[in-house]
Amino acid sequence: MVRIDRVVTRGGDKGETSLGDGSRVRKDAARIEAIGAVDEANAAIGWLAVVAPDHRSALQRIQNELFDLGADLCVPGVGDDRMRLTEAPILRLEEETEAMNRGVPPLRSFVLPGGTEAGARAHLARTVVRRAERVTVRLAAKEQVNPAIIRYLNRLSDQLFILGRALNAMGAGDILWRPGGSDQRT
Repeated sequence: MVRIDRVVTRGGDKGETSLGDGSRVRKDAARIEAIGAVDEANAAIGWLAVVAPDHRSALQRIQNELFDLGADLCVPGVGDDRMRLTEAPILRLEEETEAMNRGVPPLRSFVLPGGTEAGARAHLARTVVRRAERVTVRLAAKEQVNPAIIRYLNRLSDQLFILGRALNAMGAGDILWRPGGSDQRT
């Protein structure tokens, strides 16, 4: 277990932070950007879980997986013996997404973020996960990254899109894009 006795360490006061291997890097380093983007995604999913009680358990499981993903990002390099994120959660996300997608109407247009509060939060979480994915892809172009991380983030954003649609189907329905801006709901 992790034990944190002190939160205020003053170690980052000069714009640097420590990685999991003990090395110090600037807080604007690509790896720190990726870790921060994943942290933001985790917070957005936590905010979604507040208004989606039927999905809270699954969302909290995802939050825990994002912590594992962040732990993999926190240590430079790719060592199979220490990687926490594996293919299993990626396959589970795929299966869950396919099952969830069978329960929503087929798409006839692009979907605008919105609908219900829960649906809108799912769409917001999706966009934050997509940003985390982009930042991680940029990092992976420069440094070694567990390749499962990018696949996981890609599958997670897909799942959040379908979850947004499913949550909207229980309320106002999807808001569909229409040229010229007219509001169309499914």
